[in-house]
Amino acid sequence: MTKKSNNINTFENDLKKLQEILEQIESDELSLEESITKYKEGVVLSKKCQKALEDAKQIIKVLDDEK
Repeated sequence: MTKKSNNINTFENDLKKLQEILEQIESDELSLEESITKYKEGVVLSKKCQKALEDAKQIIKVLDDEK
């Protein structure tokens, strides 16, 4: 597997985990402490996803500039 496809898989997995965390928090089945822990996990995943999107945007910009 190439690094690029691995990065895409990682991004997709992180995004899926983020969605699962959101669903767990919204379910009202977690205690306040568990919700806070999940929220913190979500913030970390959100930052990773944002970084991946910024990197992808930069790659697209470079490729577009090469035209």
